[in-house]
Amino acid sequence: MGGTASSKQDRRADEQILLACPGPTIDLGCGPGRFTAELASRDTPALGVDMSAMAVEMTLRRGGVAIQEDIFMPLPHSGRWQQVLLADGNIGIGGDPVRVLRRARELLAPHGVVVAEMDAPGFGVRHEIVRCETAQAVGDWFPWARVSASAAVDLANAVGLRVVNIVEVAQRNIVEMATT
Repeated sequence: MGGTASSKQDRRADEQILLACPGPTIDLGCGPGRFTAELASRDTPALGVDMSAMAVEMTLRRGGVAIQEDIFMPLPHSGRWQQVLLADGNIGIGGDPVRVLRRARELLAPHGVVVAEMDAPGFGVRHEIVRCETAQAVGDWFPWARVSASAAVDLANAVGLRVVNIVEVAQRNIVEMATT
């Protein structure tokens, strides 16, 4: 799924994330759309959301459905998604994981689940200023938070969610948080 650059372990972790999303899923910060498109190929309704026009285009080319939008702006089917996906550490968007989880909870249907990929347990939450760099371009600085799985319970409780499952696959921590 991740292409030729992904390892067998990464593909196992990606599969675990996909298994945690059996119903209609909104993928916040979908990037190039690997999860959004794969869910669609499995006949699971999925919508990717990303600020980047290029990311949305890549998702569409992969066969997924995506919109270019800020995750904190009004989004389709708010309050009706069975899963909200925060893969690849996207719980850290904007440097405020509580705000991201609060937004995710707003998007969930009753009995819905947030599926968030977090760092290994041990450090809580780290606030950073980061930027994307390639050999061809250097992006602007932006706030980000790295969130360890050991912070999951406190963060979930802060927004009215509860941790129902934490699975470590290939050194990636997949945390499921359900509405209370």
